[in-house]
Amino acid sequence: MEARVDIGGSEVLELKGALLVYRGRSRGFVTWHQVCGGQADGAPFLGEAQELTTEFIHHLAQGLGTRIPMEILPENILVRTAESIVWWTAAKVRPMFFAAHDEDASKLNGKRSPQPALVWKVSGSDLWVRALQENRRPCPDTQLMVAPYWNVDGETAWTCQGSMRSPDDSGVAAIAQWELAFFQSEFTHQTGARKLTSHPGGFIGLWTSLAGGQRRFPTKHLIAAKETLQEFITRS
Repeated sequence: MEARVDIGGSEVLELKGALLVYRGRSRGFVTWHQVCGGQADGAPFLGEAQELTTEFIHHLAQGLGTRIPMEILPENILVRTAESIVWWTAAKVRPMFFAAHDEDASKLNGKRSPQPALVWKVSGSDLWVRALQENRRPCPDTQLMVAPYWNVDGETAWTCQGSMRSPDDSGVAAIAQWELAFFQSEFTHQTGARKLTSHPGGFIGLWTSLAGGQRRFPTKHLIAAKETLQEFITRS
């Protein structure tokens, strides 16, 4: 029997070994077995169990693409792992863009508006965004707020990227590109059922009141996400 697995690319891969996992009620262990035989020598079979070394684990992780490159972390980075990166940005004024199909929102196109401090999380090609009540670096127990933007689900903070020109990279060097892609794309629709702001005029009323102004974002109109930074970071 011949089995094929499509993992992308044209590189020829050869079966070298197998990891066997043993688990009991309270403990477990893993053994490495080199593949022996095959082709002219007959059907391949597993060799004797060998002890796993730290060097082997590192080499395996690099082969699976989970190696984190050596990077100098700027002060706004909160977490950096092989799977994700989390950072925060201070409150600032940015231009915003809206879909033309909404007449009221389209009037705000390109106008600069004050933004709240934000927390960003990228994992793979996915982006999550939360807002901060205070304009300072958050701690693990900092209570996060719903990001007051269309395209961002108020419940989960997941971003529907739509017209975003998202970076291919999720490393430190790409965080500015993620921010730029987010704010240069069009805010088109509300994602999810949760309210995005407590402003009496709703989403449109909030950003209409701020468009073209240089004053600070009114954090009193942010809604609690009922989630701490630690929970946001560890939530899959």
